[in-house]
Amino acid sequence: MKRILIVEDEASLALALEDDLRREGYAVRVVADGETAAREGATERWDLILLDVMLPRKDGFEVCRDLRRAGIQTPILLLTAKAHEAEKVMGLELGADDYVTKPYSARELRARIKALLRRSGADTAATYTFGDAELDFARCELRRAGQPVELTPLEYKLLAAFVRRPGRVLTRQQLLDEVWGSETFVTERVVDNQVTNLRKKIEPDPDRPRYIVNLRGLGYRFDG
Repeated sequence: MKRILIVEDEASLALALEDDLRREGYAVRVVADGETAAREGATERWDLILLDVMLPRKDGFEVCRDLRRAGIQTPILLLTAKAHEAEKVMGLELGADDYVTKPYSARELRARIKALLRRSGADTAATYTFGDAELDFARCELRRAGQPVELTPLEYKLLAAFVRRPGRVLTRQQLLDEVWGSETFVTERVVDNQVTNLRKKIEPDPDRPRYIVNLRGLGYRFDG
């Protein structure tokens, strides 16, 4: 399920966008100001950011600039009521991938989103290799030394969350939101149990993990 961050401070429009995109099968989160958008965009994994330009606390241009300076490559689709060509060009030069001018049709917006997701998906590696293991995203399969390793759906999603952000510390709450879903109520201890199970399948020595490293008081980091 593709994850989309909606950044829109007009409550009625944000609700309409959220409802429409959820019906299309996307996982959606809504934030209403630029500072929160910059933080969420830099610390969470998103497949696309739908970013309004006119925002409180920090405008969409600033958010876009900050994310690109931080090395975040998530596709950004600007929503703007500004009709001047220079402002559209500025958004693209700051790193936005596309823009839609308000008022727009829901059909056009959906088409733009799908096009951006197809484009970004084509640039995503089909496999990720670490040690003697290879995670095949297309087949949702883990192989070690060329042999398939059976993973539960939760173990696969957990491993995928790690390998998509190697070297980055992920808190237990971030993993809960991404793997189990933000609306699922389970304790953080569940994450630890699943990590233990996953280590048995990917680590040369599960008692002394090399890939999924525990940082006390912070979370986990994948060193693959």
